[in-house]
Amino acid sequence: MIELSTTVRVLEGLHTRPATHMAKLAKSFDCSVELVCRGTQANAKSSVKLMLLGVKEGDEVLLRADGPDEHLALHQLMDYLHDPQSGLIGEAGAVAPAEAAPAGGTGPDVTAGPAAPNRVQGVPGSRGTALGSAYVYLPRALVAVRHVVEVEDIAAELDRFRQALAEFVRPMSEGMDDDAPVAAQDRAILQALVDVAQDEEYVGAIIRGIEAQGDAAAVTLRVGEVLAATFESMTDDYMRARAEDIRGVTRQLAAALLGQPLPDLSRIDRPSVLVAADLSAWEFSKVPIRHVRGLVCTGGSATSHVAIMARTHGIPAVLGVPLSEVELQAAQTLVVEGDTGHVIVNPDACQQAHAERQITAEREARAALQHYRDLHPRTRDGRAIEVVANLGALGEIALALDAGAMGVGLFRTELLFMQQRTLPTEHEQTEVYRQLARAFHPRPVIIRTLDIGGDKPVAGIDFPREENPFLGWRGVRMCLDRPEIFKPQLRALLRAAVEGNVRVMIPMISEIEEVRRVRQLIDTCAQELLAEGQAHASFELGIMIETPAAVLQADALAAEVAFFSIGTNDLTQYVMATDRANAMIAALYRTEHPAVMTAIEMTCQAAARAGIWVGVCGEAAANLDLLPRFIDLGVTELSMSPAAILAAKKRICEL
Repeated sequence: MIELSTTVRVLEGLHTRPATHMAKLAKSFDCSVELVCRGTQANAKSSVKLMLLGVKEGDEVLLRADGPDEHLALHQLMDYLHDPQSGLIGEAGAVAPAEAAPAGGTGPDVTAGPAAPNRVQGVPGSRGTALGSAYVYLPRALVAVRHVVEVEDIAAELDRFRQALAEFVRPMSEGMDDDAPVAAQDRAILQALVDVAQDEEYVGAIIRGIEAQGDAAAVTLRVGEVLAATFESMTDDYMRARAEDIRGVTRQLAAALLGQPLPDLSRIDRPSVLVAADLSAWEFSKVPIRHVRGLVCTGGSATSHVAIMARTHGIPAVLGVPLSEVELQAAQTLVVEGDTGHVIVNPDACQQAHAERQITAEREARAALQHYRDLHPRTRDGRAIEVVANLGALGEIALALDAGAMGVGLFRTELLFMQQRTLPTEHEQTEVYRQLARAFHPRPVIIRTLDIGGDKPVAGIDFPREENPFLGWRGVRMCLDRPEIFKPQLRALLRAAVEGNVRVMIPMISEIEEVRRVRQLIDTCAQELLAEGQAHASFELGIMIETPAAVLQADALAAEVAFFSIGTNDLTQYVMATDRANAMIAALYRTEHPAVMTAIEMTCQAAARAGIWVGVCGEAAANLDLLPRFIDLGVTELSMSPAAILAAKKRICEL
């Protein structure tokens, strides 16, 4: 089921003829369709029921569709409510075919449906619709002209590589101008790429290859591809997407070593849809954002840094688009449908008109959502819900505050560990956690302790090779076995808690004894800090509910902690025994599945009996269809990416 809100633009509202026309249009689809206005709903396939709703021009309504053709139905009905001339109805009551629309008219967009030959399916990367001329970025393949150098040339090759590396990291080392088109979150990503380029595993392998008489460019290309392939073999979506980072760094270094400059994306001087086969975050950072209407890549995924940067800037993006380089070169104009992951290549007049209407509707919807920025949402029956942010770095704070986040429901500390070449010290961690707490004070921030395993390599932690790291030595299991890693983090959290708004939650809990052992370590750390004269404070301790074991012991666990936070991503994966990265069984990976929803209900009931609160911090927290069900079950906190906060607040107020 999908649903969208809109403002009715039909002249004088849904009176007899418009209601009849809308009902006929709704009947042409197999899915069920409902229209909701002022809290009352009606079957949109009944003209009488539509008329009885009394929908007037300017009313805000909710359109809901459920069935096999729900997307197409919703788009065409939304078009009709925006412009009744777009829903022309033939005498027999069937939708008039697109080719029957007058030249330049706005007939129903049948050709924009999935069956349109110029409409291809990719992976949604960043929401929104874009229309524009294609700017195709397809640099020549980098090929080493030689592979071996003479012994006497090794020193020169090493110098050549080190110079290329120094030139690559120089912009970040010297700092970027405040006027540079790089957002704070982008800078954090670019700094991570610099760290990758300077990493011993990467640089060391290249240097050893050159010392073995390898050409600098040839060795760089070879090491980069091997390391990228290693990342691509990992099970974690986020880590698999890091292959793109390795290739991006390698491409920059190899281009410099080969004397083959890459096309300068900073020269884009007109509004365009940027099209590329493979685009790194480093390359994307050079683009004048004001000129980029949309982004289309044949590579990449929703967890790639390019996708994250596109979402940061509100640029509609579709990745993993199955188009050849020849097809990309032939693209003149593109429509990017970031919500559904569709791209329309060289759209016809009807498809362009549909895209323009959608862009206008999205712009109006964004403006309307700003009303909810500083609102503390309540349901109509008075239930207050906290809408907070999922964050992974301090660079994302401004984005969350600007979106109206009421605090932080999940701060992922593992990124702090993964982006350094050594383990972060207690002092370094304390400063990060304090900055986070101060930025949101007095609103609460929930910091998750280290949640890594063999699928997320971290310098300073040796993980055993495991057949299935998702079921292995990870999260709290690893932390309890490695107190020399865990205790500095707990000490840092106790020190940061003096800010007064720090809460802590433990991931991957499977049994009660794990919680008790964590508490014992916290007490030990507090005693040490007291003896040292270090300022510190206590914090509320909660756990993530991610495993079926935690669900089945929820009553006992609730007696040990201050709150539950349901991690729907892993809970869905574990309950359904489904690898979310496996496309062959993707249909099983559904949080709305009855088995998963029953697990969530059991968790909420146990929390209610113990008098503790429950939050949701997985991707499902931003699902507007599931949100009412979570609230009905007793969830009082929803944590999500900043981009989803305003829409969630609006939805809560409508319940």
